[in-house]
Amino acid sequence: MKELSTTAPTVSSTTKITALFAENVFTHQTARQFLADEAYKSLMASVKNGQKIDRGMANQIANGIRAWAESKGVTHYTHWFQPLTGTTAEKHDSFFTLKSDGTPIETFDGDALIQQEPDASSFPNGGLRATFEARGYTAWDPSSPAFIMDIGTGRTLCIPTIFISYTGESLDYKAPLLKALETLNHAAVDVCNYFDKNVQRVTPTLGWEQEYFVVDEGLFNARPDLMLCGRTVFGHSPAKGQQLEDHYFGSIPERVYAFMRDFEQESYKLGIPLRTRHNEVAPAQFECAPIFEECNIAVDHNTLLMDVMTRVATRHGLRVLLHEKPFAGINGSGKHNNWSLATDTGVNLLAPGKTPKTNLMFLTFFVNTIKAVHDYADLLRASIASASNDFRLGANEAPPAIISVFVGQYLAKVLNDVKERVGDKFDEQDESMLKMDIHRSIPELLQDNTDRNRTSPFAFTGNKFEFRAVGSTANCANPMTVLNTIMAETLKNFKRDVDGLIEKGEKKEIAILHTIREYIVSSEKVLFEGDGYSDEWAQEAARRGLANVKTTPLALDAMVTDKALKLFEDHKIYTHAELEARHEIELEKYIKKVQIESRLMVDLATTQIIPAAVRYQSTLINNLRGLKEVGLEASGACTRAMIEKLSRHIEEATKTVEAMVEARKKANALTDTREMAIAYCEAVKEPYFDKLRYHADKLEQLVDDREWTLPKYREILFLR
Repeated sequence: MKELSTTAPTVSSTTKITALFAENVFTHQTARQFLADEAYKSLMASVKNGQKIDRGMANQIANGIRAWAESKGVTHYTHWFQPLTGTTAEKHDSFFTLKSDGTPIETFDGDALIQQEPDASSFPNGGLRATFEARGYTAWDPSSPAFIMDIGTGRTLCIPTIFISYTGESLDYKAPLLKALETLNHAAVDVCNYFDKNVQRVTPTLGWEQEYFVVDEGLFNARPDLMLCGRTVFGHSPAKGQQLEDHYFGSIPERVYAFMRDFEQESYKLGIPLRTRHNEVAPAQFECAPIFEECNIAVDHNTLLMDVMTRVATRHGLRVLLHEKPFAGINGSGKHNNWSLATDTGVNLLAPGKTPKTNLMFLTFFVNTIKAVHDYADLLRASIASASNDFRLGANEAPPAIISVFVGQYLAKVLNDVKERVGDKFDEQDESMLKMDIHRSIPELLQDNTDRNRTSPFAFTGNKFEFRAVGSTANCANPMTVLNTIMAETLKNFKRDVDGLIEKGEKKEIAILHTIREYIVSSEKVLFEGDGYSDEWAQEAARRGLANVKTTPLALDAMVTDKALKLFEDHKIYTHAELEARHEIELEKYIKKVQIESRLMVDLATTQIIPAAVRYQSTLINNLRGLKEVGLEASGACTRAMIEKLSRHIEEATKTVEAMVEARKKANALTDTREMAIAYCEAVKEPYFDKLRYHADKLEQLVDDREWTLPKYREILFLR
């Protein structure tokens, strides 16, 4: 195995995290040190209130950022953005330039800070940009601080930006997210003001949990499927997998532990507040999670972390696998998105309070979240749809494709009690109860009073909702854009409904409680407390009318319904053209990923697996001939049976390869992107992937290890 590189930074066991946390980030404290008062106030006003920074002030801010970066040995800068490729992007420029007289200088002005021009037609754009229409812009996002990325001995100043086309359409994940956060802020503040007039801002918060696998780099390089697809398309389950449940929370292997400490140190320097690390359920699977942050910052930090982990792993002769299902037969990896809402007065809106007023406020936002999920479950399903997540949903602790909400027994009883109030209006007895306490069975702290449900895609876990269906490779911005937008829409409607009752003469608290009751009644079918893996739940969900869309091409249809188009246009998140483009982009991604896997399966089957089986078959045939020559033909029955098994699986594998190639050709001939995606799903992947894998994995069991060229699961998962 590869030894730890001598260029890898060492981690002192005595170094406190606080001593290095955010040392490579242009924090508010750093800005105060390197900016004049006027520039500092302008930057803070932009960060906190969204005020626009004028170009003249931008020059002062840019000079301060350059001075800070140069003090740390930085020579280059880049606009760091998140295009729809699923990875980050950057183009490095140096501070160095020549004046008209040839004098070399270092400079970084406001224009370079605010805007750059990458090629918009070279990134996924869904037809918004033709190849000859190349212009696009990255624009500075002041709400996410600049940072310095260390790569080897080089250091680059990274400026978080949005990415838009020349004609203004968003081409990234960040721009729609920022819009969604702002529209939710306005809707939530309006509702909060029923309870507290001092609330002026509501900030969605996010705490992600990143699951991943770690494997030896040498074994990784010997598996073309891991290199090109991020998952093993073939591989028989080893005798020992996760059935003993001995890996979960077990002792972290020393080599992996060194890698963890290394990437954690890099993350701390970048201001990523990692808090936990542990072994996950499957062998070679691990998890890390941070402290909650403002949603936009949290998304940037998770995207940055995936890059840091991948890069740091190579220092240790390891590779990180972020794919949702890199190995068959054991747990896949998710990225649970823990979401809540915080006010500028210090209140978590999804945490029950100590007084009737705050309990009613909690119940308001709690029920509105359930209503939002009920009304827009199809959009939430679309937001986590991908070719890789399709392998994970509904198996090994991943929730099913049916979107439901788990709230726990205590809150389920609260909702039922509110729902069961007699009559169309709440009377004076209800008002009296309201003044005393919204409901005595709402405990002040729910963290230890509500069980967890691993099979629920959207679960309340004490003072937040956990969107468990998000895949490990996903950019959190996509599901967070959808969740915050549908919540904004629901809260806007809630205020309209409550105000309507108040105008008719209802007291405010009774109007709120009445509307809450109506929302509970209209959305209760999305509530489910049981086992999401069970066949019974799938049948029950169908009876309730809940969708169970298991494949990405069909799940993505929800993006372009009239309902979705109206929602996103009303809140100015996406234009019609932008939404259609994103639908096209996601379909194209699906096609390309399934196409690559199909081609790779054919390549491995025809160049490695079948030839290895044929070579071993020839060995057995020669053995059988030798037995016959020495008069021991009768004792060759077992050898003959082995030859017959090999022949059957070789033949079936060969036929499956040929049929899959033909199916792929037919799919490629289609001109409609949606039809092609469905064809790759239903005519290429579903009929042939598992079938070819079955025969390949049977051959793996039969062929002599010395003939088998691919590292097996037992090596990949257990050699550390």
